[in-house]
Amino acid sequence: MNVTKAVTVVCMAGALLCSGCASILSESQYPVTINSHPDGATILVKDERGLQLYRGKTPTTLTLKSGEAYFHGKEYTVTFSKDGYEEQTAFVTKALDGWYIGNIVFGGLIGILIVDPLTGAMWKLSPKYLTVTLAEKVSAVDSDVPDVVVLSVDEVPEHLRQHLVRVE
Repeated sequence: MNVTKAVTVVCMAGALLCSGCASILSESQYPVTINSHPDGATILVKDERGLQLYRGKTPTTLTLKSGEAYFHGKEYTVTFSKDGYEEQTAFVTKALDGWYIGNIVFGGLIGILIVDPLTGAMWKLSPKYLTVTLAEKVSAVDSDVPDVVVLSVDEVPEHLRQHLVRVE
């Protein structure tokens, strides 16, 4: 084996040993598209610590980190609100990225224990497309139902008193 081939082999081996499979073949930030029906809902995005990351309107696309710190994946809560509609909450969750398992063959211990856990590339986010259908608020008072009025016995007309029922 000549010197050039030996250097090439050593460099390739070093690159494989000093990298993580998910760091090379995957990402540590993901675009997440957020929609609502109807459009124009206000959204509030918070991370797992409750830190507000974004406030805006739908539709939108945000780039969210899949991990931070050592072996710590990120998760997000998205709260939707719009006048006339019930508030709704949805979640963007973390899952182990399949490329992280590739470290067993290609990345070695450095990829498994250092590179991918530090870069956050060992995690992926789901879903990539988050769509929520907001439910219209229902009024507590229905116009077909008569109002409830509380009266003392003295205020009830004489001709209706015979229909009263004693409640104990």
